[in-house]
Amino acid sequence: MTPQPFPVSEIVASRRPHRKDAARNFDALLAAARAAFAEHGAEASLEDIARRAGVGIGTLYRNFPTRRDLFESVYADEVNELCQVAEEVAGLEPWEALTAWLDRFTGYTVTKRAVREALDGDAEIFQACRKSMEAAGGPLFERAQQAGQARRDMSFDDLLRMIAGIAATAFDDEDQRRRVLSIALDGVRASR
Repeated sequence: MTPQPFPVSEIVASRRPHRKDAARNFDALLAAARAAFAEHGAEASLEDIARRAGVGIGTLYRNFPTRRDLFESVYADEVNELCQVAEEVAGLEPWEALTAWLDRFTGYTVTKRAVREALDGDAEIFQACRKSMEAAGGPLFERAQQAGQARRDMSFDDLLRMIAGIAATAFDDEDQRRRVLSIALDGVRASR
C-alpha cells in the first residue's frame, strides 16, 4: 500500500499551528480532550481539558474558539491517526494487518461516540472522515479477502458496524474487550 493523502489529513494539517510551542499546546489539548471525552462524554468540562493539557483556558479558546471546533479537531485527529495506523500495518500479513487496524479502530469509536453526541451526523467533517477510513481500512480488508483469510460474503461496512457495536459495549476490563473482539473476528475469518 502506497502512502496517500487522506481527506482528513488535510483538515488536521490546516488546523494545526505552525509554531512549535503553539503546536505542542494544540497537541496537548487534543490528547486531553480525547481523554476527557472518553471519561465524561460530550459534556466534558473545557476547564478540565485545559488543566489536563497544562495550559490556560485562553489557550484552549485561541486554538478552538468554539466547543464544536474542539470536537471536530479531536475527531479528525483520531481518524487521521487511524489512517496512519493502516499505513503502518500494511506490510504485515493480510489477516494480521487487518486485525491490528481493527484493534485500533475499537479505541477510536470511544471518541466517535462522544463527538457524535455533540455534532450533527451529516457534518462535513464526518464525510471527510468516513472517506478517509474507507480509503485506509478498506484495502486491508480487501487484501485479507483476496488472500482467502476473510469472508467474502461481507462488506467493509458490515465489518465496521460489527466492530463499532462491540466497541460501544461496556466491558469489565480490557482483557474482556479483547476476548470478545477475538471471538467476533473468528466469525470474520474465512473457513480454513
